[in-house]
Order: sequence, then structure tokens, then C-alpha cells
Amino acid sequence: MDRRKFLGTMTAATLLSSKLTWSQAHKIDKVGVQLYTVRDDMKKDMPGTLAKVAQIGYSEVEFAGYFGHSPKEVRAMLDQAGLVSPAAHVEYALLGEKWQETLDSAKVIGQSYIVCPMVPDNIRKLPDGWKQVADAFNKAGAVSKKNGFQFAYHNHHFEFVKENGKAPYDILLAETDPDLVKMEMDLCWAVVGGADPVAYFNRYPGRFPLVHVKDMKSIPKPTAGEAYVPFEQLHPQMTDVGSGMIDWKRIFAQADKAGIKHYFVEHDEPKDAYASLRNSYNYLHNLSV
Repeated sequence: MDRRKFLGTMTAATLLSSKLTWSQAHKIDKVGVQLYTVRDDMKKDMPGTLAKVAQIGYSEVEFAGYFGHSPKEVRAMLDQAGLVSPAAHVEYALLGEKWQETLDSAKVIGQSYIVCPMVPDNIRKLPDGWKQVADAFNKAGAVSKKNGFQFAYHNHHFEFVKENGKAPYDILLAETDPDLVKMEMDLCWAVVGGADPVAYFNRYPGRFPLVHVKDMKSIPKPTAGEAYVPFEQLHPQMTDVGSGMIDWKRIFAQADKAGIKHYFVEHDEPKDAYASLRNSYNYLHNLSV
């Protein structure tokens, strides 16, 4: 083999090796679940529910309430099930006087991220509501950082509907300190709201350490005079991850740029929660991008 052919063969082999390594590196090694999906079972039997989630293959869980259990009890249940909880959703009302107590509980449970899941209507509808929210988030983020936690915000679809020429989601990204306030992008809700997650990853790299992963069969259009489709019309369109319209390969190919560290499967209104979680887990576990 002459030198030119040898170099050509080596180059092709190197490219193939790089492609294989890249593909292997972009498999999701830890699939998590937002426990809102099984909220009814969590109320009745939290240890049993966590065990069932772990049996499917999930290794991480994100809480949406503890249903009267103490932080120590929650940590013991996680340990028994072989699970970890890197994050929890806590309501906006706790950002004030009870914030330190919230962080103390999270430390016992072993969490690193504290996520606000939604802003109340009465605050969102104020003339400068979203700027007030950004200010509250910066303050909560600063206290969180001092205590060793990362604060984040979880979106729905309405944050992408422009108000006075600007989307509330863009206001939050612009008005909050990127070191103090990260985003847990609900990828499904973003798509429903008409946004392109990849475009946000490009504009704000590293800002999205957490994501919610759920799918839609189709996206209904808002009725005349409405800014966005109400939740009750969207829930019936939800489906298991990988069986809907969202292009997960395109989105997760940019996971490194986005800064994604945790993937939480969610289905708001599943007919069979465990069957849905199993289907979604299998899709993400086997996904290679």
C-alpha cells in the first residue's frame, strides 16, 4: 500500500472511530422520572411506588410533593428503592420566608436542584409580572447558591406566547443571572408553545441542566381569541415518549450544548402510568443520537 492510500485508510478509520465514539457518548445513561406522573399512587403508597419506578429501570426521580413524609423518611425510601433524587419541584409561594426550610429539607433528601414549576396566574398577569418573577428568582437563586443548590424554573407553553412583543420565557432568560437561575426546559411544552428548543440551546448554551421529556400525538390550535390552547385540550394528545411527533434525536443531539445533565420523563394524564413509563423508558434507554 502506498503512502497516499495508507493515509486515506487511516483517515477513514479515524472518522469512523470518532463517529462511533460520538454515537456511544450520546446515549442517555441515566433516565429519570417526574413523579407527578404517578402522583395518585405516591399519595397511597410512596415506598411501593418508588420501588415500581426503580423496577422499570429508572435511576433518578424528581419529586412533586412529599405527601406528609419527612425529609428523613423520603431519603430512607429512596435508599431502599436504590434511587436518587437530584431535583424537586416546589411551589412559588415557598420562595419567601420558607425558602431556607425548603433548602434544608432538600439537603437531607440529597437533592442538588430546586425547581419552581409554575408562576401563579395573579402574578403572571400583572403589568410587570414577569420582571417581578425574575427578581424573585434571582433572590432565591442567590440563597440557593450560598447553600450549595442550583435554582431552576420549569416552563409550560404559555411562556412562549408573546406579550407586548416579547415572550415571557425570553424575559426570564434575559432578566435572571445565568449563574443563579437555570432552566428546566419542558421540551414538550416548549414545542407546543411554538418554540424550537435547539434554537434556545444555541442562544443560551449551558443554561438547561434539566429537561422534561414527554410527547404529543398532535398539537391543537388555539381557538379564535385565545392566546394558547388550554391544558384540558392538550392532555388527551399526550403520548408515550417516542410515539409522538417530537424529534428527540434532533433535540438530544444538542444535549452537550444545552448542558443537559438530567432527563425526567413525564406524562400528565396517563391511562396506565406504569405502562407509559415503561414505554418511555425503553425508548430513551435505547435512543442513540
